[in-house]
Amino acid sequence: MVDSVYRTRSLGVAAEGLPDQYADGRAARVWQLYIGDTRSRTAEYRSWLLALLRQHRCRSVLDVACGTGVDSIMLLEEGFQVTSVDASDKMLKYALKERWERRKEEPFDRWVIEEANWLTLEKDLEKPGDGFDAVICLGNSFAHLPDFKGDMVRPGGVLVIDHRNYDHILATGCAPPGKNIYYKSDLTKDITTSVLLVNNKAHMVTLDYTVQVPPTEAGAAPELSKFRLSYYPHQLEAFTALLKGAFQGKCQHSVLGDFQPYTPGQAHVPCYFIHVVKKTA
Repeated sequence: MVDSVYRTRSLGVAAEGLPDQYADGRAARVWQLYIGDTRSRTAEYRSWLLALLRQHRCRSVLDVACGTGVDSIMLLEEGFQVTSVDASDKMLKYALKERWERRKEEPFDRWVIEEANWLTLEKDLEKPGDGFDAVICLGNSFAHLPDFKGDMVRPGGVLVIDHRNYDHILATGCAPPGKNIYYKSDLTKDITTSVLLVNNKAHMVTLDYTVQVPPTEAGAAPELSKFRLSYYPHQLEAFTALLKGAFQGKCQHSVLGDFQPYTPGQAHVPCYFIHVVKKTA
C-alpha cells in the first residue's frame, strides 16, 4: 500500500511487518481516554463476559490484543488468573503501569504481561499445560491480525472473539447505528467509515476517529484529536469458517449479535458479532 495514495494509518505507524497502529504513542494515549476508566465498561458487557467465563468454569484467561489492559484489569478484579499480550508496546505501557501501581494486590502481582501477537504467540508465550481455560480477543481487535490458531485453548476451554458487522458496512458503506457496546465513552465526536476496494473486492475498512480530548490546564479549550485505524473486513460466514478451521472442526460454535442470540435476517442489525467457540478435543 502506498501511503501517498491512501493513508491506511496515522503518521508514525510502522509500515513493515505486523503494523503497530499505535506506534507513535499518540493514538494509544487518545485511545486510553476514549475507552475511559477501567470501571466504565458497559454493564451488559461486563455481566455477560463474567457469566460466560464462570459458566465454563474458567480460571486462567489469555487476553490477546489486550491494548491498555482494560479487560484484563476487570477480570483480575473478579479473581481470574490473567495473561495479557499485545503487539504494541505503546499500549502495553498502560497495563504495565497499572500492574506496578497495584503490585501489592496478589492478582496484580501475578499478572503476566507480554509483547506478542497471533503470528508468534507460541514462541513469545509459554502455554500452561494443555492451554488456557479461556482465550478472549474482544473490541474488534482480531481485525488487525492476519492469521489465527486455536492451540492456546485447552480441550474443553473456550475462545471468545468478535468483529464488527462488516457485512453491513460493506453493503451500506457505513457502520450500523448505535453506541459502542463495550465503552461508555462520551468523548467521541465523530467516526467516519471508508472501504478500500482492490480488484473490486473489499480489502480494508478504515475508521477515522475524532475524539474531544479534555484540556490539561484550567481554562484551556478542549482539543480535537484525529487518528485512523485500519481493519480487514471479516464477514460473518467467512470468519465462522476461519474459526472452525482453526480448531479442525473439533469445536462447538455459537454467534451472538451485541451479546444477544443472533438469527440471520433478524430485524435488529448488530454492531458487533461475538463468537463463542468451545474446544471439544
